[in-house]
Amino acid sequence: MKPIKVALAGAGAFGIKHLDAIKLIAGVEVVSLVSRDPAKTKEVADKYGIAHVSTDLAESLALKEVDAVILCTPTQMHAAQAIACMNAGKHVQVEIPLADSLAGAEQVAALQRQTGLVAMCGHTRRFNPSHQWLHKKIGAGEFNIQQMDVQTYFFRRSNMNALGQPRSWTDHLLWHHAAHTVDLFAYQTGGSIVAANALQGPIHPGLGIAMDMSIQLKSSTGAICTLSLSFNNDGPLGTFFRYIGDTGTYIARYDDLIDAKDNKIDVSQVDVSMNGIELQDREFFAAIREGREPNASVAQVLPCYRTLHRLEQQLNQGV
Repeated sequence: MKPIKVALAGAGAFGIKHLDAIKLIAGVEVVSLVSRDPAKTKEVADKYGIAHVSTDLAESLALKEVDAVILCTPTQMHAAQAIACMNAGKHVQVEIPLADSLAGAEQVAALQRQTGLVAMCGHTRRFNPSHQWLHKKIGAGEFNIQQMDVQTYFFRRSNMNALGQPRSWTDHLLWHHAAHTVDLFAYQTGGSIVAANALQGPIHPGLGIAMDMSIQLKSSTGAICTLSLSFNNDGPLGTFFRYIGDTGTYIARYDDLIDAKDNKIDVSQVDVSMNGIELQDREFFAAIREGREPNASVAQVLPCYRTLHRLEQQLNQGV
């Protein structure tokens, strides 16, 4: 099996999650690492045995041996970099979000249709075994969502990443964190989002973003979703999904799943791994090998970004 050779852009917290995942996947080799800090990039590359290091994505894209690129770069760069990758003939996986605007997301999707390359976005919740377990139950007709209640909570008063390191960009509750749930709600219900409303709290004077947000969604299936997001929450941290359905209630948190009586559900056999990032990467590489559309392709997630655009318009109007 010919190895798939990968360039990874972004040696921060999430880039390292992908590097750890790729080590577990046969037939894939990271041959180039791109990031803004030369010394840090070289340090990470040495740790993972990556030969080529650069601060310029274009340099990595010029390498003939590179088949595919994974982008773990600042949100504002995603659309332009994904376009650059496809223009260079490379398959691309963009970490969530696909773009920070609907126009950017649509440009990426249009170029994917034109080139036929595999282009995928890192909507990891589709791959977490807990959500996969529920997706299969829904597909089998054993469970239908009536309501999803989701809490996405962090404590982030300064511009730091998950490793406690300074960020070169600003995170965003709507275009990043809400994207996970907006996409997952449509994916799990099997419908389209027909109504969407949002409210936000005060804008942080230093970060320039809303630190609290509330979103309501309705699916064409009739199911509803309430999403609460905060950067002001002093623990517990993370995202909790409560699935309220016609035959039960389930609570998912990353790779853990419990029922309404706090009984833990074993999801260890749902897929080949319990690591959502690894499963996401496996899907990307499998789609490349098999010449098919991946789960969470840019085409599949584009409706999510249309909904985010509608919500942003509401928030800008102060509705």
